This record gives sequence, structure tokens and C-alpha cells, in this order.
Amino acid sequence: MKVFMLNGSPHKEGCVYTALTEVAAQLNKEDVETEIFHIGNRAVHGCIACGRCSSLKKCVFDDDTANVILEKMKTADGIIVGSPVYYAGPNGALCALLDRIFCSGSDFLIGKPSAAVLSCRRGGASASFDRLNKYFTINQMPLVTSQYWNSVHGFTPDDVRKDLEGLQTMRLLGHNMVWLLKNMTKNFSPLPEKRIMTNFIKNEEIEKKLELLTRKNLDD
Repeated sequence: MKVFMLNGSPHKEGCVYTALTEVAAQLNKEDVETEIFHIGNRAVHGCIACGRCSSLKKCVFDDDTANVILEKMKTADGIIVGSPVYYAGPNGALCALLDRIFCSGSDFLIGKPSAAVLSCRRGGASASFDRLNKYFTINQMPLVTSQYWNSVHGFTPDDVRKDLEGLQTMRLLGHNMVWLLKNMTKNFSPLPEKRIMTNFIKNEEIEKKLELLTRKNLDD
């Protein structure tokens, strides 16, 4: 089994990395392979709602790490996403990548156990935790929990290493991820119904215009 861990910080070996390595050590201890992938600190594209990913099954932008990350997530058994906290929210670059990854690859990620990990100096972790978990909960991905919200506190990696409760939370998260993976005895089976999507638009004329616009975008 393998768990893919996404380091959504611009710092490759900063506080988020320190938290993820604590989770990884527990996973490795229980014979689960791990990979920590850094998103980097270069500019990334935001989603432009072009709709091309519905046919391509990947993002139309191929010059940043979004599609690389999606391919790694496809082959993983479990997924953990880590981020620093900025203004009570996750890193904007990370969210831009996740928007595109989940829009283009949601079908490949359904049923994979998942978790969010946050690092903050003082506050905002719970709001950021909620934001990241929405990617998983909207996509039928079981959430892996711990003894507290999955967060560590500190301004530097050395600070994080002194957060004994936070580090224990990370270890238990890894342990619980292993437990869930080992107890998933068969592949996840979603409800066998065609998905219903309601846009809360009842005007038939507007609906027809939107449908024509969507078709034009796909043709372009």
C-alpha cells in the first residue's frame, strides 16, 4: 500500500514538511510506503472553467504540477494534503491546484481514504482544515481522523518539533490511515445512479443559452 502526501507549502522542508514526515514515519513503521511531493514555489494556473478536462481527463494546462500530482494520486491508496495557514485559509497556490485536480480527476479519486494536515503559527487551522476537507467530502472520499484536528503549531520546524500534542496527533493520523486501508477489503462502489446536478435555474430560456455556451466552449 502507498499513501501520497502533498506538501502544499512554498517551503520544501518547513513546518508542513515536518508534520508530514511525522505521519510518514508512522505509516512506514506499519509497512505502508509513502511519498511526500512538494508543489514548489512557481506560479500555478487557476481554473478558468473551460470544461476541457471533462474530455481530456486532465487539466488543459500542462505546464505546472497539477497533472503530475493527479497521476500520483491515481496510483496511491490513500491521500494526505498538507498546507500552511494564510489568513485562516490554505495556501492559495495549493487550492488553485486542487481545484483543477479535483475537477479533472475526481472519478479517479473516489473512495480513497484522505486527510488534511495544517500548520499554523497560532490560529486559523480549523478554518483551513474545513476548507481542505471539502475537496474530499464532495468526492466520496473517507476522511481519516485523529485525536484532535490535524494541525501543528509553530513558526519554524524546530517549533513544530516542540509541539508534542501536535506530533502525537500526526502519528495517530498515520496509524488510523493504516487501519482504514487494511480494513477496506473491497473496492469502493458508488451509488449506481446517474449524477443529478441542479443549478437552481428554472428559466428555460436561460438554461438553453447556458447549454449552447457550454457546447461552444467544448468545441473551441
